Amino acid sequence: MTKSFKPLVWLCIVTVALTLGACSGQDVSATSPNVSATETEAAFANLPRLEGTATVELVVNGQTIMMDVYGEDAPLTAGNFVELVNKGFYNGLSFHRVVKEPQPFVAQGGDPNSADPAVPASQLGRGGYVDESGQERMIPLEILPEGAEQPLYSTTFQAAGLEATPKLQHVRGAVAMARSQFPDSASSQFYITLSDWSFLDGNYAVFGYVTQGMEAVDAIQQGDRIESARVIYGLESLVTPEPPAP
Repeated sequence: MTKSFKPLVWLCIVTVALTLGACSGQDVSATSPNVSATETEAAFANLPRLEGTATVELVVNGQTIMMDVYGEDAPLTAGNFVELVNKGFYNGLSFHRVVKEPQPFVAQGGDPNSADPAVPASQLGRGGYVDESGQERMIPLEILPEGAEQPLYSTTFQAAGLEATPKLQHVRGAVAMARSQFPDSASSQFYITLSDWSFLDGNYAVFGYVTQGMEAVDAIQQGDRIESARVIYGLESLVTPEPPAP
């Protein structure tokens, strides 16, 4: 990458011992302030939304992995993922980062650059979905506190001084978005937790859970590819923005 400021869209932790944000050169104080749900809807009106629950099927190493994603709790995050699945975006992409030592941590994939087997793993982890306009789509950090009616947007719980617990937590099998230190930098890369990791709660956006095939997730090795990804239930809950008028 030639622009050093470009967000590194990856889960910025190599081992459990590293702190959040340790992989990025951005100042952690440069986080976006939280905005209201109404302001967020206006600011991100160009993003897809999921207004219900959808079920997604991944096939990896010939094994089926089922996951439910929750638009009621994370409408923009879930909508982004479901739309990309429906577009066939993830087909053929690899899990470019799988961390199992010193403890099972995450399996992360979704970098479009991983479609090319010639691209070395050391160069993966920065790519995101580029839309029809030629721009990389970014989605806001979106985390719903337990008991709240609206998600917290564009900031971590810690930065907001919030001591609440997220409704969707980083238990084993959680599906969440990878991002850089900048809160609103998630795009297409996602990860699945291999164990419970509560220290990620309030920092990264969980939007669903593996409901079947966790043993297949456990078996994923770095470089394994998503053979196919498809929405098998709930596609009718996906709301996509109208294309701009010519």
